[in-house]
Amino acid sequence: MSTAALFQPIKIRGLNLVNRIVIAPMCQYSAEEGCMNDWHLIHLGKLALSGAALLTIEATAVLPEGRITYADLGLWNERCYAAMGLVLESIRRWTDIPIGIQLSHAGRKASTEVPWKGGGQISPTEALGWQTVAPSELRDSKGMFPPDSLDKEGLKRVREAFAAAARRAAKLGLDLVQVHAAHGYLLHQFLSPLSNRRGDDYGGSLANRMRFPLEVFDAVRSEVPAEMPVSVRVSATDWVDGGWDLEQTLHFAAELQRRGCDAIHVSSGGLHPGQRIPVGPGYQVPLARRVKKEVKIPVVAVGLITGFDQAEAIVGTGDADMVALGRTIIFDPNWPWHAAAELGGKVRVPVQYLRSQPSRFGNLFANE
Repeated sequence: MSTAALFQPIKIRGLNLVNRIVIAPMCQYSAEEGCMNDWHLIHLGKLALSGAALLTIEATAVLPEGRITYADLGLWNERCYAAMGLVLESIRRWTDIPIGIQLSHAGRKASTEVPWKGGGQISPTEALGWQTVAPSELRDSKGMFPPDSLDKEGLKRVREAFAAAARRAAKLGLDLVQVHAAHGYLLHQFLSPLSNRRGDDYGGSLANRMRFPLEVFDAVRSEVPAEMPVSVRVSATDWVDGGWDLEQTLHFAAELQRRGCDAIHVSSGGLHPGQRIPVGPGYQVPLARRVKKEVKIPVVAVGLITGFDQAEAIVGTGDADMVALGRTIIFDPNWPWHAAAELGGKVRVPVQYLRSQPSRFGNLFANE
């Protein structure tokens, strides 16, 4: 039996992945002043044993004001760096799964309450809130507070913060850095004409709206080792007329590739309350398929990918090179094991778990 496409290895720059299953970054809203704690050890440690090829740390703010909530993870100072290092050290004692990190700035979507307490935006005058920033002084939606427009010094501060966080990520020995330019956060806000109404070199034309996200990418790329891959997560469309759309995404993807981007993770939406998303199984896969036709670097599909055959078809037909799992792998942390059993693949598991393999699956487990 030939190996399923989902369990074929792939190389991204200097990083070798054993299969095509990656764990998407998923915010936990459980950090303390930006620092990881025991929750992150439990959460990431569990996922690190899943058999996936890559584990991605959640959206990690490059500045305190870049957090979505006051409980977001950060990598803006040495205290955040040290706390993350302790968690990574513990995980790496027991597994060699590659670990990446998503670097982010929430822009005007910052200063919010954690989701299980309502998720609403907190006033900058309240103890847990702060003044948000954005390309333009436009609210995200009704009931939210207007952001300050970033001036040249503000742009420089953000750009340098992404670079500094990337340096810390490399120093931690992380295997990949992902730049978050999706879901209505700051870099996406620069890309979309719905949120970017600037009259300078960073607004107006497509080239101008792409300028700051590309500068941030360049800053990150320049601060990590040559062999370390840098990917970008994009929202391929705002799902709103007159907003960021697939054609603009194709231009952005091509320019990212030209500048040394190693993979593009294709999501959508998150910028405007008027979005109309046709949610259903694999609803974003056609967007990934179109981006893949435009670039020669690996493309990751994400969004309601839950079935084993569904994931195999996405990779096997060439719609995308990899699939990213989020809620699916939270619900079933051993999803890659079960996919391998269904599709005739192999997964690497800790030696402590080798005896758990059901006899009917034969050589399902590969010894680390």
